Amino acid sequence: MPNRRILRLTGKDTDSFLQGLITNDVQRLNEGLVYAALLTPQGKYLADFFLKRDGSSVLLDVAEDLADALNKRLTMYKLRADVAIEVTDLNLQRGTGPAPESALPDPRHPDLGWRGYSSAPEDEDGTDWDAIRVRHCIPETNIELTPDSYILEAGFEALNGLDFKKGCYVGQEVTARMKHKTELRKGLLIVEIKGAAPIGSEIQSSGKPAGTLFTQSNGKAIAYLRLDRAQGDMLAGDAIVRLTD
Repeated sequence: MPNRRILRLTGKDTDSFLQGLITNDVQRLNEGLVYAALLTPQGKYLADFFLKRDGSSVLLDVAEDLADALNKRLTMYKLRADVAIEVTDLNLQRGTGPAPESALPDPRHPDLGWRGYSSAPEDEDGTDWDAIRVRHCIPETNIELTPDSYILEAGFEALNGLDFKKGCYVGQEVTARMKHKTELRKGLLIVEIKGAAPIGSEIQSSGKPAGTLFTQSNGKAIAYLRLDRAQGDMLAGDAIVRLTD
């Protein structure tokens, strides 16, 4: 069960404040959960999170070990904006079965089911989340998503995690340039794996570094790979990996 912290943002400037910072369009809050990230000015990942409209406020669902740094960064950007950030006593509930009335679909992929928030203890329904993530190449906070990540290489466009029409946000110029002016040379891909190796194991192709192995499930794994070296049988420790057909 992931350990999450739920923050609440209030104040008349909340929407405009978030709109100028995050990778997704805050207007989508009127449709349901919004998945987004906060980037450095150089376009690298700082944190990913979910946003939910809750009356006149916005809930922000983030990994517990990123929450303090994210709160500090948001406070730094707040300046004179009419925005207050507070920690709530809400907890995450999630599952892939019947959803509670207040829950909303996970915007990243239909197979990820629903997410809800209440004062009840964190809970989930026993779903094998790693299997779903590997099947659809969905990165996880602090596993595939690290301070070295670029969100386009991490598949955020397919995960409904960014909007190229919303206008400026922190790191937008780098992200837009990667989208429109360059061809991605690295990225997260699904590989077949024979054997097992720890998360973070280096993948080698023909004796050269080719990438990093991450989450594994049912003979497949998520790997971050240099596309020019992702060919044939590759090695990650004692495991053999290769791109799926």
